[in-house]
Amino acid sequence: MSTLGERQEALIRALVAGGELPEGFDKDDAAVVSTALLRKRAGEVAHHLPVVRHTLGDRYLRLFTAWADGRPKTSSHADAQAFVAHLQDIGELPRSPWHQRFRRLSRK
Repeated sequence: MSTLGERQEALIRALVAGGELPEGFDKDDAAVVSTALLRKRAGEVAHHLPVVRHTLGDRYLRLFTAWADGRPKTSSHADAQAFVAHLQDIGELPRSPWHQRFRRLSRK
């Protein structure tokens, strides 16, 4: 039998990182809570990235939740940096000019 702490840890993993839901919890209720936490996280990241949020418009929430689903949060700032890198990788945001110059120099 697992300890209370282990069950709590498993519940948090299930809600925010796509882990297995511990026995005794309702899947529908957990899905509602998980969605609410993901939206809260999206709002925190949008606070760090107002220009990105504005640029993406209605697509922001969909792109963020697709990226964040199953990824545990480290911090809002780290999430913001990783999300921008992801958007650049998939072509949703252009890379900064210094990044392109750095890549040219690093190939030499």
